[in-house]
Amino acid sequence: MSENAEIKWYVVHTYSGYENKVRDSLLKAVENNGMQDRITDVQIPVEEAVEIKNNRRRVVQRKLLPGYVMVKMEMTNETWYVVRNTRGVTGFVGSGNKPLPLSETDFAAIFEQAPQVRTDIEVGDSVRILTGLFENFSGKVTAIDAATQRITVTVPMLKRETEVELAYDEVVREN
Repeated sequence: MSENAEIKWYVVHTYSGYENKVRDSLLKAVENNGMQDRITDVQIPVEEAVEIKNNRRRVVQRKLLPGYVMVKMEMTNETWYVVRNTRGVTGFVGSGNKPLPLSETDFAAIFEQAPQVRTDIEVGDSVRILTGLFENFSGKVTAIDAATQRITVTVPMLKRETEVELAYDEVVREN
């Protein structure tokens, strides 16, 4: 690696669904060509998400940017050639033929997202509350806010309807 070489993150476009194969092939090509000091890291941006389906929680990994792989490298003719000619790579992200590096803040923003929770509960469903003051109360879902991951449930209490705001994992759907 030359003294003034800069190792930066670049975004590589791949065929959708080939991200893992591209990462593995690229790492093997780097090893075979002895370029570990010039291509230092290959990442696929994924997020861990909690899905609540049929009242069961499970953690799944989803690709944040399907069809893209991040490569931390020194941009030279040799490294460009190795990456560009990896099976499944369609090109670099950039203007024209010039790949543009990602800033560290952009890279951090991609990889530092809070885990998402998804649920199969819908407005109008009957649910049972699992925790808190209203534990074991049943009610109807009146609103779902995916951004804050909160569910509003109307609970009958003392002959009146009371709205309660709860997290996704504080309720289960009743059959």
